[in-house]
Amino acid sequence: MTSPTVENVVIIGTGCAGLTAAIYTARASLNPLVIEGPLPGGQLTTTSEVENFPGFPHGVDGYQLTQNMREQATRFGTRFEQALVDQVDFTSMPRKLVCGDRVILARSVIIATGASPRMTGVPGEKELYGGKGVTTCATCDGAFYRKMEVAVIGGGDSAAEEALFLTRFASKVYLIHRRDSLRASKIMSDRATSHEKIQMVWDTVPVEVQGVAEGAVTGLKLKNLKTNAESVLPVKGIFVAIGHVPNTGPFAPPLDVDEGGYFKPQPGSQVRTNIPGVYVAGDCSDHIFRQAITAAGMGCQAAIEAERWLAEHEG
Repeated sequence: MTSPTVENVVIIGTGCAGLTAAIYTARASLNPLVIEGPLPGGQLTTTSEVENFPGFPHGVDGYQLTQNMREQATRFGTRFEQALVDQVDFTSMPRKLVCGDRVILARSVIIATGASPRMTGVPGEKELYGGKGVTTCATCDGAFYRKMEVAVIGGGDSAAEEALFLTRFASKVYLIHRRDSLRASKIMSDRATSHEKIQMVWDTVPVEVQGVAEGAVTGLKLKNLKTNAESVLPVKGIFVAIGHVPNTGPFAPPLDVDEGGYFKPQPGSQVRTNIPGVYVAGDCSDHIFRQAITAAGMGCQAAIEAERWLAEHEG
C-alpha cells in the first residue's frame, strides 16, 4: 500500500487569511494544499461591496475579492480540495489531518477557519443577510447607511461599539436589548446610553425582519418582554451584535483556546500555537478586529512563520 504524500504545508480555510497564506507559501515554492470548507471564500463572500480594502478606490464585491485572491494563489501553484477536517493528530510528525476517509499528512499546518456570527434566527434575517440590510459588521457596512435609521441588536461591548460607530453615518441608531441595562462595560454603556443619536429599546427582542418581498430591509418587528406589545421600527439596516462563534472545531484541543473559544497564540506572536509548526490566522483567533485586511495580514505572518519553520526543520 502506497503511503500518503506528506505535504509541506496544508492551509485550512479559504477566507482572506487562508488565501493570503496560500499566495505567500505558493510563491515560496512550498506547493500548498488548501482545504475548503462549506463556505469557500469565508464570510466576505456574503458582503456585496467592500469599500475599505486597500487598492480598490471604488470598492469591490466581496465574492470577487476572494475570487481574485484564489486565482492569484492558483497562479503560483496552490492546490484546492473540498473537504472537512474531522479529526487531527498533532502528537507526531508529520501532522495528521483526517477528512472523512482521507488522511492528509503535513509538515506544517495553517488554520484559518474563521468565525461564524451568532444570529437571532428570526424570520427574514437569513433571507436579508449580506448586502440586503442585515449585517454583523458596522465597520464594514456602516457607511452604506448615511442619514438612515438603523438598529443594533445586542447588549455587550460589541453592540455598544457598533452603535457608537454607526452614529457617524446613521441619522438614528436604535440599540435593542432584552434586558433593562446593558451587559457592556460601564464606560461603553455610559457612552452608548448618553449619545444623542442612540435610542435605547429596553426589555425587547426582535420578532421578524421585514422586507423579504422587497428584497431589502424595510423594518424590524419587535416584542416587549414585559408588556408583550409588538411594534415595528422603520429601519433600513439591522446590525446583529450578539457575538461570534470561532470555528475551532476539532483543533481545540490540542490547540490552546481562550475563554471565548478563540485560538490562543503564543506570547510574542499573533499566529504561533502551542504546537510547533502549526499556525493560526484570521477570525478564528482574532476576536478584536475581525477585518478582511487584518485577516490577510495574519495569513501573511502565518505563511512566513511556516516557511521559516520548515527551513529550520528540513529533513
